[in-house]
Amino acid sequence: MPWETTSLMKQRLKFINDYLKQDDTMAALCRRYGLQRRIGYKWVKRYRQEGLQGLEDRSRAPLDQAHRSSPQTVERVLEIRRDHPLWGAPKIRARLRDDEPQRKPPAASTSGEILRHEGLTKRGKKRRRTPPYNQPLAHAEGPNEVLSIDFKGWFRARNGERVDPLTLLDNHSRYLLCCQALDSCDFEQLQAVLATVFREYGLPKRIRSDNGPPFASRAIAGLSRLSIWWTKLGIEVERIPPGTPSANGRQERFHRTLKQHTAEPPAATRRAQQRAFRRFRREYNDKRPHQAWGQRPPGSVYHPSPRPYRGQLPEVEYPTAYLRRMVGKRGEMYWQGRRIFVSEVLAREPVGLEAIDDGIYRVWFSTLELGRFDGRQNRVAPLSPRGDNGPRGAASTTSSTQSDNIIRKEPLFTMCPA
Repeated sequence: MPWETTSLMKQRLKFINDYLKQDDTMAALCRRYGLQRRIGYKWVKRYRQEGLQGLEDRSRAPLDQAHRSSPQTVERVLEIRRDHPLWGAPKIRARLRDDEPQRKPPAASTSGEILRHEGLTKRGKKRRRTPPYNQPLAHAEGPNEVLSIDFKGWFRARNGERVDPLTLLDNHSRYLLCCQALDSCDFEQLQAVLATVFREYGLPKRIRSDNGPPFASRAIAGLSRLSIWWTKLGIEVERIPPGTPSANGRQERFHRTLKQHTAEPPAATRRAQQRAFRRFRREYNDKRPHQAWGQRPPGSVYHPSPRPYRGQLPEVEYPTAYLRRMVGKRGEMYWQGRRIFVSEVLAREPVGLEAIDDGIYRVWFSTLELGRFDGRQNRVAPLSPRGDNGPRGAASTTSSTQSDNIIRKEPLFTMCPA
């Protein structure tokens, strides 16, 4: 015969039934059931107040929590989340702080628990981090020192129109100066967009880009029509190492945020997509808290550049010690009656030759060093990937071909259309 099993609920019911019979005193009844008298009186009291439901186990959580969020706070957190579905707990806390400065906002962890309790967030998977890039890219100490420019990557609106978003971001303040949907990446369209931005915000000290067109080309020193325009405006051109988008990680991360807020799903037309970009830009710059600035929006930190854009390009000038040569429409300069190929992208632009040795010159375009010119071999050689051309900067000794008194040696970089 198997042993008879019983449950706590059955034991409590049996204890109450024996107590109601009043055959034994409370002390004797508790000794029989192995209980303390205060426990026996507790179950009798619960039974008289709540009936059989009072004999069930209760939660051990305190009835009153001193630091529990008020219903008004919970509702306010959820309201902000409904208005901004992609905001996390730190940004929600910053909005609560700005909207109600007289009240102390809940901690970010508290807001996070409220969102998790409502099923609005989920824990992300751990992933392996890419080692940081340690090459000496310029560090932005203030607004307009370094701007990052890139195309987010094209996609199609719902009507099939191509949308190619161009973004221009200030690396110091994270202020978004431009988010423009283009239908192509040609130089004229891009120049018109950037000229509008420069008129409003002034000229930056340098612009950082990747190595793809229209920002760079395979011409000498990676020049493109766009980078030549920047150089003539007095803007330093800075390019990240090839194949390392992590070197411009701020903008890559921004592009993910831009896609989440504006292109999931895409708008019906390119015009409607541009309106979505404008709304996002206003919110991102002036309302959306940014962790880099203590949950303040980028607009509270950014200010326009003191260098105005006047529309007209200044004349490229060189020191008096330099030899000045004009590059022709075929990309050649004259040297002692011969035409020396430099680059077609520099057509109708002046270059400067700085003498560094007997017959050896550094070739400059404005403040940008292009390479070395060997006046004896009549060849312009681009800088090597290390940034030098040998111990004394001598040009390459590769022979050149001569035809019709034109010395045209194809450079190590060949130009592709900008």
